[in-house]
Amino acid sequence: MKNGVGDLAVYSKSDSSGGKDGPAVPRQIKDPVCFIETYQGIHLRHYQVEPVRAITESVVQESGRTFVVMFPRQSGKNELQAQIESYLLVTHSDQHAEIVKASPTWKPQSINAMRRLERVLEGNEVSAPYWTRESGYVIRVNKARIYFLSGSETANVVGATANVLLECDEAQDVSIAKWDKDFAPMAASTNATRVFWGTAWTSKTLLARERKEAERRQAEDGIQRVWIMDADNVAEEVPRYGEFVADKVARLGRNHPMVKTQYYSEEIDAEGGMFPPERLAKMMGRHLEIDEPIPGQVYAMTIDVAGEDEGAVGEEIDAESLSLLENPARDSTAVTIFNLDLSTLPPDELGAPTYRVVKRYTWIGTKHTKLYLELKKIAAKWKAQYIVIDSTGVGAGLASFLEASFPGRVIPFLFTSKSKSDLGWQFLAVIETGRYKEPAIPTKTGKQQMDSRFWLQAKSCMNQVLDGPGRLMRWGVPDGTRDDLGELVHDDELVSSALVAVLDEQEISSISPPLIVKRADPIEEMDQEDDADAQHQTRA
Repeated sequence: MKNGVGDLAVYSKSDSSGGKDGPAVPRQIKDPVCFIETYQGIHLRHYQVEPVRAITESVVQESGRTFVVMFPRQSGKNELQAQIESYLLVTHSDQHAEIVKASPTWKPQSINAMRRLERVLEGNEVSAPYWTRESGYVIRVNKARIYFLSGSETANVVGATANVLLECDEAQDVSIAKWDKDFAPMAASTNATRVFWGTAWTSKTLLARERKEAERRQAEDGIQRVWIMDADNVAEEVPRYGEFVADKVARLGRNHPMVKTQYYSEEIDAEGGMFPPERLAKMMGRHLEIDEPIPGQVYAMTIDVAGEDEGAVGEEIDAESLSLLENPARDSTAVTIFNLDLSTLPPDELGAPTYRVVKRYTWIGTKHTKLYLELKKIAAKWKAQYIVIDSTGVGAGLASFLEASFPGRVIPFLFTSKSKSDLGWQFLAVIETGRYKEPAIPTKTGKQQMDSRFWLQAKSCMNQVLDGPGRLMRWGVPDGTRDDLGELVHDDELVSSALVAVLDEQEISSISPPLIVKRADPIEEMDQEDDADAQHQTRA
């Protein structure tokens, strides 16, 4: 495949010494890679070189091509953008050249992008005396300017023009409607080169759409327009990056959606079943349920709270008796007891416990005064080191009563759209690392079967991944879902089980001295910018 790289005719002044009108670049510097290495002291990695040359050639030759660059997190994507922008500003400094760069948010993404470019310009002996910032969102090198704009739905960006280059950073997080309405017209009058930067997300994003179109054109004329790297590609040149990603995989699992998208450039479904067969298989354990705690073992208790109903039976129930209740369509209060296996928490490694479900309790419609007494009795029986409880709405009172009875051991969890999304991602991390196990259910054939209420709820659970930088995930059993017998399916036991992921942030202790587990939020980690990566770029 041709990469479209030719002998670039650099736009530069005849006076290579520079002057008051702006920077000058020696005419022999016709290659942007040579420019970056000579004037910035950055030695580009192999996978960075081709995109640099292809993008700058399209700009210089006014080819108007569209490129898609997908690099994994922390692999130098944002640093590469700043180097290209610096090169174009310097080499076009004697023209009224305009670059427009959109980011999903103004703060922090656009601001970070400006600071990164300012650092590059200041560190370049050619551009350092000539760059300045204007109007808070424009960086100018003599006559050439780059405009940093927010791609959020509410941002007012109409009016800017991109006659040299139009960029979209983190294009997977900018809405298609926003881009098509406000940004795409900016490059129309000059057919300016367009670049979509980002990491994989779902097949419904702006980045995915532009990738498909660029791949189509690439297949037609053989000129490379798409670069998709994954963690293994980067690790070939940067072994420490391979170690970094190996740690992510160990902590989240290779098939965790965040690992697949952010480090291996693999798209995920925007919506579908949250627990496909392969994930369900990972959740199946070999242990059995127990009715009494085993001395010396560590236990935790998670509670999903439902409302109370004076007309309901109000007793602890099991799956078999659920259909006999007066109002079986009601959500129930569900308690899950976990045995915490601390063998996966060696003191000299970064790890976390394995959580094995050993007992479940369920109530429908029980008055909370009575429910509190039942919960208190169960917590005392199992000597629960931690009690994670849904404190949303009516659950707040129960959480408060339990905290009074078990001070320091109750962890209230308030459900919001964001906190439930985060819980879902964290729960998947526990599952994908093999640390969540359901009890085995013996059958006549000796095989496990998944026909309990929990398994039915898990198989019925759907998730929807939303567009935008927040990476919110909606998940749960859709309202009105029914099983094969026509009975309503809820997600109380599933939510109760998912609350165990909160324990990954807690101090878990046994007979031995406490072991502290402080696991980072996968969403916060994935939201980090690539600034730190610039420090790892080898210097010429």
